[in-house]
Amino acid sequence: MAQAGANAERKKRTIQEIRDSKTSGEKMVYMSVPDYTAAKWAETAGVDVAVVGDSLAMIAHGHPNTIPATMDMMVMHAAAIRRGAPATFVLGCMPYQSYNTVERALTNATRFMQDAGSDAVKPQGGKSQAHILKALVDAGIPTASHIGLTPHTVAMFGGFRIQGKTAATAMKILEDALAIQDAGCFMLEFEAVPAKIAAVISKQLEIPTIGIGAGVGTDGQILLCHDLLGVFTDFKPKFTKRYANLTEVAVSGIKAYIADVKGGTFPDDDHSYGVDEKEYEKFLNLVEKRKHQ
Repeated sequence: MAQAGANAERKKRTIQEIRDSKTSGEKMVYMSVPDYTAAKWAETAGVDVAVVGDSLAMIAHGHPNTIPATMDMMVMHAAAIRRGAPATFVLGCMPYQSYNTVERALTNATRFMQDAGSDAVKPQGGKSQAHILKALVDAGIPTASHIGLTPHTVAMFGGFRIQGKTAATAMKILEDALAIQDAGCFMLEFEAVPAKIAAVISKQLEIPTIGIGAGVGTDGQILLCHDLLGVFTDFKPKFTKRYANLTEVAVSGIKAYIADVKGGTFPDDDHSYGVDEKEYEKFLNLVEKRKHQ
């Protein structure tokens, strides 16, 4: 598979390829992207899976958490991401309370697939959500899930806290993971789970795992595009590695623009349109005549 270049050179990852990564040992790279431009970056760079994360409620809309994300919001962004990355597997994250019944889950997952052109969907939850996950899979909708720290139920955890720090809670995560696998999901995500715990659980499974704040022992990794590029700077999670600081570059560029405008040096001739001198003289004469009418 081409890792960069034109879309024509790139083949979209398939569900089977993602499943096979468990045995092939290929580390799958997922990236949460909020918009068309970020999706283009992801595809050009060679990201395996572009994730439409409901974190975009924070990154693109300024909310303090993911709870305000709605299906309308998610479908709109997912469609833009599909257009930006036509040759990349797109995974749509189902927002808060969009899958609290089987009927709602089927309706909203179908919107991701039909209206936005997503390739799969990802609710959150394990054992307690197994009947929802199975219903989606049985309906022919490729489905993944998300366990460990689940942002939709963060209030029940008392905040954003690491999950699985005790043997008992780690066993609960294992039971959740097995329930997700038994429901027919093709992949699961660990968030904020101790690296050793995530690695052991991953080895117990037949489906691939990805991690965010779950160490290197998972079958792939996911980070938020705007976190790893230093675009979103309201806070930086411990698990985020900054590979660039685009905010610093952007602010520097805007300051230079302000200075040029204030100083009267922008726009210059190179950034302005010209006019034929004869037509310009005619125009001045017409203006002058108008003054004396």
